[in-house]
Amino acid sequence: MSARLRLTLSYAAFLVAAGLMVAVGVWIIVRTYPNYPLTAANPRDQSAVPTRAEVLDTVVKASAVVLTALAAIGLGGGWLLAGWILRPLDDINEAARLAASGRLDHRIRLSGRSDEFKALADNFDHMLERLDDAFTSQERFAANASHELRTPLTVTATMLDVARAEQDSELLRRLQVTNARAIGLTEALLRLADANAVSAAFEPVDLAQIVRDAGVDGELAPTIVHGDPDLLAQLVENLIRNAAQHGTGETRVSTSSATLRVENAGPEIPHPERLVEPFLRGNARTGSGHGLGLALVARITEVHGGTLTLDPCEGGGLIVTVVFPAER
Repeated sequence: MSARLRLTLSYAAFLVAAGLMVAVGVWIIVRTYPNYPLTAANPRDQSAVPTRAEVLDTVVKASAVVLTALAAIGLGGGWLLAGWILRPLDDINEAARLAASGRLDHRIRLSGRSDEFKALADNFDHMLERLDDAFTSQERFAANASHELRTPLTVTATMLDVARAEQDSELLRRLQVTNARAIGLTEALLRLADANAVSAAFEPVDLAQIVRDAGVDGELAPTIVHGDPDLLAQLVENLIRNAAQHGTGETRVSTSSATLRVENAGPEIPHPERLVEPFLRGNARTGSGHGLGLALVARITEVHGGTLTLDPCEGGGLIVTVVFPAER
């Protein structure tokens, strides 16, 4: 039984029940009052006055007709009213069907009255948007990871062939470097996967102490945040290493009020917010490293409920600010 039919029957049942209560009330009144014999104003018309039993019989028959009409009105009107109320569910159901078939670009964009159905449709649109972004990022990540892993492995295979033929020590050295790069890239991918699947164990951690343990000085005020010590240490290490690899001059690190700030000079970066995308290194796809450092920082920050901001410096360089919740 569909929701529309259930609503229709419910409307009709309530309407008939209300009419029945009115009919019973009328019948009780007529049955009880007046408590004296009915007479005509003119004694000569006394024969035309109905008896109490006839009046009650008429009330019952009239009530039956009225209740039948109310039932018909309740069914017809209830069916139309239920269809009008439930119409937005058709749009939501169609969007769910398209999403199940793989189309995540469809949006409901329900217009009209602001009620529970519109709130549901808006939330469904938001969910589809998040899913679309997630699947797009996953596909881009898989493509980039395949490319990044294929390159050093292909180079390694070529070097092996040449080294076997010529016994070239320089080729062997380069082969060792290339192999180390492939290992480093694999380890970086595993760390990123661990951060995506982590269920962090939160405890009070001093960000300033983590920075000191990394061998860096700066304006390090005691900054207690609630988080996973290992993940936060990885975050600090990645930010400092990223600043050292891509920046020029001194790296300035400061901590205060649940905030970690890392600043360094360097080349101008037109769209620094894109640096959190996996495998994006410095200016477009150039630069050293694997392009996973800031991607891992972004994921760790998200796990801890914080916010990551990347701002360009005047004259070049980057300012990275991580703000953690004051309380967890």
